[in-house]
This record gives sequence, structure tokens and C-alpha cells, in this order.
Amino acid sequence: MWTATHTVDSAATNQIVYEILSDVSHWPMWNPGVLRVDLDGPFAAGTTGVMHMPEEEPLGFRLAWVAEGRGFEDETEIPGADVLVRVRHSLEPLADGGTRITYQASVEGPAADTLGSEIGYAVTADFPDVLAALAARAEARLVSA
Repeated sequence: MWTATHTVDSAATNQIVYEILSDVSHWPMWNPGVLRVDLDGPFAAGTTGVMHMPEEEPLGFRLAWVAEGRGFEDETEIPGADVLVRVRHSLEPLADGGTRITYQASVEGPAADTLGSEIGYAVTADFPDVLAALAARAEARLVSA
């Protein structure tokens, strides 16, 4: 199994960050690695969807865990690779009222030992920029509130 974790602190509350994360129609506004996300139901555990990315084939995924104000986890089987990619998006309240946002990715399955780092790095390469953009978008809501 391959894993990587990226974290950023935001002045925004957990609820503000969660509202942005759970609004998949607006992900492209702060995540340039996403063109569009189509969900087959509500933003809830068990719901499936398709993520469309620039210059990539669309990938199906499933929301494995969703907790209001705390985050969510998605899982994606990579076609033809015999691996499952999980990304947990966790929100932890900070003492000052802000939020620690953590993205933890793992690559699991029979081919994880041989393909895990290649796939994992491809999935997580933009995490620092994506987390910074997410935090900035959430903090902009504080200013406009």
C-alpha cells in the first residue's frame, strides 16, 4: 500500500470548508484538476459519480464516507491497474476557530506495490495547490460574511 498526506490550516470554520467540499458542481472553481463532477445522487456515503479531468479519461468513484462538517472519503478503482485509490478529506477544528484540512491518499490492491507510487504521485501532485485554493476560497467567505 502507498500513502501520502497533505495538510493546510484555514481561518475558516469546518462548516464553511465542508459546504465548499460538498458542492461538487463548484470544484472546478478552486481545483484546476477537475473539469466537472457528476454525482448519481446526494453527497452521501454510497453515492457514485464520475469525475472529468483535463486531458484524462473520466473516472468513476464512490463516496465511501461522508460526515457533515468533518469531511468525506472517496474511492476510485483505476481501470486496468488492479488498484483502488482512496482519498480522505478530513476537517479538524482548531482552537482558534479555524480548520485543519487534511487530504490523505492511499493506493491499495494487488498491484499497489508496483504501481502505487506512480499512481499515488499522479493523484497527489497538485494537493498542496488544491488545499491552498480551498483554504483561500473558504477564507474569502469569512470576508464576505
